[in-house]
Order: sequence, then C-alpha cells, then structure tokens
Amino acid sequence: MSRLPPLEHPPSRPRLTPLSLAVFPRLAIAALDLVFPALCPVCGNELGPRRRDPLCGPCWDAIDRIAPPFCDRCGAPMPMREPPESRVWAAGGGGEEGPPPPAVCSTCAADGPAYDYARSAAVYGGVTREALHRLKFGGRRALARPLADLTVEQCGATLRDGIAAVVPVPLARDREWERGFNQAALLAERIARRLEVPVRAAWLARERATKPQSDLHAAERWANVRGAFRAAPAVADRHVLLVDDVLTTGATLAECARALRAAGAGCIGAVTVARVR
Repeated sequence: MSRLPPLEHPPSRPRLTPLSLAVFPRLAIAALDLVFPALCPVCGNELGPRRRDPLCGPCWDAIDRIAPPFCDRCGAPMPMREPPESRVWAAGGGGEEGPPPPAVCSTCAADGPAYDYARSAAVYGGVTREALHRLKFGGRRALARPLADLTVEQCGATLRDGIAAVVPVPLARDREWERGFNQAALLAERIARRLEVPVRAAWLARERATKPQSDLHAAERWANVRGAFRAAPAVADRHVLLVDDVLTTGATLAECARALRAAGAGCIGAVTVARVR
C-alpha cells in the first residue's frame, strides 16, 4: 500500500515579498474603487486623498483633536495651563528651563478619579460623534481602524511606561449579542497592536447587566455601574490600560478601575477615542 505524503510538508509555493504584500492591497482597493466608488460613512462623499479608510480626508481633518495642555490625571483640556515648552520653573532653588510639574484640573484636585490617568483623542462632537455612532449602532466595524489609530496618534506619547496589557471595557452580554461585537474590544485590538502590548479581555468581566449609560442622568450613571465589574487575579501588580469609546461622566471607567484596584492592579490607565466636554 502506497504511503500518503505527510501533510506537514506541503509543496513549496512562491512566497510573496514584503513589497508585494504592501502593494497588493493598495492595488486591490484602487481596482474596487473604480468599480464601486468607496463612500465615507460619515459624510457620504467619495474617498480621496488623505483618506483614512473608511473615513475620507476632509472628515479625518475635521476631527476636533485634544492636544496639550490637559489635566495630567483625567486628560481634560486645560486651556489656562501654559504649554510645557514655555514654562520656566524653580528647580533646586534657581529658575531653570525644564518640564513643568504635573498639573491637575480643579475636579481632580478636589476628588481624583479611581484610575491613575486617562487620555482622550478628541472632543465628542461633529465627525467624531458621527463616526462612533456609525461604529456602535450602524455596524460599521471598519471605523474602529481609523478611530484606534487616531487614539494612538493623539495619546500614545503621553501614556505612562510599562503597560502590561490593554483591557477593553466589557459590554453587557445582551447588548454585545444584539450588536454582534463590543466596540471597545475592536478598538483595543488595534490600539494594542500599535502599542505592541497584548490584549487581555479576560482580565475584566461584567458581573451583572446594567442599563445603557446613554439613557441615564449623571448621578444615575454612577449608581447603574456600581459593583458591575470583577477583575481577575492576573492583574495584580500590573500596569493595565483600559480602552473604551467615549468618556462622559467617567462612571464606567471609574468602576472598572475600582475592580482592577481591588484585585491588586499596580497602575491603571484609561484611553478613549473621545470625551464629552
């Protein structure tokens, strides 16, 4: 009886070079655009120069980005704070140029959040709001790509060192089943790749179902998520970076941070695509 060739060693095939791998997708996209012109899911116009698929160039440029100066703790814009490069502060008894001491907003100074720091890429409104709505409620999963890239490009340089893992904020099971995905998980996957750290979704779980935060007033949001999350023992002494789409009152991120802290997390950061003013 003849022996079958081992499956572990299939016939060799020509391997694509890195250049081929880089060029082929662009050629395929260009060919598809000729037949089916790609349209921006926010404005409906055809994609063109400076496109950040699936966002068009003008929509990408119109995003209201958050840049320094901002609160070192919660990431809220602080327009009255002087830019670091213009500050001269007393060090060792004499005036020297150098990095200014950390500055926090009045809210954090009075009652700091449960997490150690938070950063947001853009103001929630205009193109950012529409893109997030298309992602969450319109099923346009491809929007997670440019929104995650925006987050890293705006916030990456100000994240603290030593991040052990990226952890998406868990979505209620029934809403994830209805939506078909967790938008925070989609964002976290690409953010983690850009930061070159792993995703550890299992490090944080939702203990109970909660009402949609968007349906509630500020005070109700805090009560709604109280005790809703549980962290795994693996977070002990780790620097964890939470990922969510929007920071509104901060209730959800704060409750996630409390669960992580209770499990022994060493440092807790949070990053979102957008934040409400």
